[in-house]
Amino acid sequence: MSSKIKAIVAQDVVRPVKKQRVSLKGSAGTKRGGTPGSVPKAELSKSKASTKGKQKETTSLKKSKKATKPAETVLTLPSSFKVVAGTYEKLLYGLEGSTSFDESKGGLEYHLQPIFAFPAHVSCVKAVSISPDGGKWLATGSADEIIKVWDLRRRKEIGGLMHHEGSITQLTFPSRSHLMSASEDGILSLFHTRDWAVLRTLKGHKGHVNSFAVHPSGKVGLSVGKDRTLRMWDLMRGKGSASVKLGKEGEVVRWSSDGGMFVVQAQKTIDVYTTDMSLLCSITHSSRVHDVKFCKCTVQDNESEFLLVAAEDKKVSVYEMASVSNNKRIPAVVAEMTGHSNRVKAVDILRISLPPLSQRKSTTVASTISSDGKVLVYDLESSLSQASLNKDNVTVILAVAEYDTKGSRLTCMALGEGEAKSTLGTGKRARDDDDQDEEEWAPQDLEVEIEEEGKEYSASDAEEA
Repeated sequence: MSSKIKAIVAQDVVRPVKKQRVSLKGSAGTKRGGTPGSVPKAELSKSKASTKGKQKETTSLKKSKKATKPAETVLTLPSSFKVVAGTYEKLLYGLEGSTSFDESKGGLEYHLQPIFAFPAHVSCVKAVSISPDGGKWLATGSADEIIKVWDLRRRKEIGGLMHHEGSITQLTFPSRSHLMSASEDGILSLFHTRDWAVLRTLKGHKGHVNSFAVHPSGKVGLSVGKDRTLRMWDLMRGKGSASVKLGKEGEVVRWSSDGGMFVVQAQKTIDVYTTDMSLLCSITHSSRVHDVKFCKCTVQDNESEFLLVAAEDKKVSVYEMASVSNNKRIPAVVAEMTGHSNRVKAVDILRISLPPLSQRKSTTVASTISSDGKVLVYDLESSLSQASLNKDNVTVILAVAEYDTKGSRLTCMALGEGEAKSTLGTGKRARDDDDQDEEEWAPQDLEVEIEEEGKEYSASDAEEA
């Protein structure tokens, strides 16, 4: 498997594929008194007569575009973040996180404010994901078999992707231009966010797909399911490359930050593998595990890899992974993120910038959800720096902000970027490539079924829920 992973990651050319065509509900391309996309005869003949002139204009435009040097985009970390969580009660909660520095109140402060809460599906919400590099898109999956797409900036529902025939088990944006989904129907699908077309349909699992992970290169993926196999996918060609029988049902699979190793979690056990499928070690946690996440943090001016383990024991254990990669020793717990009164269902991380007056320029924040209905936020780098100085004892990490849903049973959560800080040298925010109206990116012949768009949502919807 190692040689196959290296061969796929080394590929540079993305091969074009034929898109699958599915009907579109409520097409914006239908004109009054005519068929979709029909053109009157007079307009058609007029367009033919002016073809030569347009060709000359196009040629001159192409020359001018080549001569124009694009402005250099400077990317910086977001100064705020969003937390979106789904529930058994079909609700979707959206929170806005921010930081401030007030010396009179003790220095750096974290804030978590609700921005929306509303019923998003007709059944329990099982998966959520926020697109990277600006956090424009939100995708939610449910037991109702529908993937809904939302515009987080405009706070509008864009539509529903009706591609699966089973509950949605996981959603991930490998990049801002692609969305990947897994379902109980045994299928993994890859969508393009510009027109929400199905680019890849990956079949191979016999039964539910429990989890998948995309390599940091974006070219290879791993998945685990009820068939007790680990499957590798060539995302460039859109087909399976290899499969391994695990002998147990993998529940979660995750790549490390640099893609040099991955973990497969099943019940209380977390197996750590290299890319050649060599077992580095097996971690046996003290209680049933619900989620795991790799995290690279700067501790004492050095970058270190950690593994966050959310479990039934009401906390998130932080394992230091340097001992695994260096000498294959079982990693030790160096810290514990506490504050919940029930099982921790999910954990996610994001790197953000801090206020100018703060001693640190940036940090890594982590967010957790629990069956107790609370959303907690932690400052990881600050706490892990203290843990490195206190190696003899396990450091307790306390939450820096929290939000209580007051009884909702939280099931899934995603952490995404808030305020975009990309600039074009002038200090102004850069316009994203996909910042355009819905009519512009939703053509007549979409490959997926789109529900009626334009439904807005806000914090006031929580009262109706």
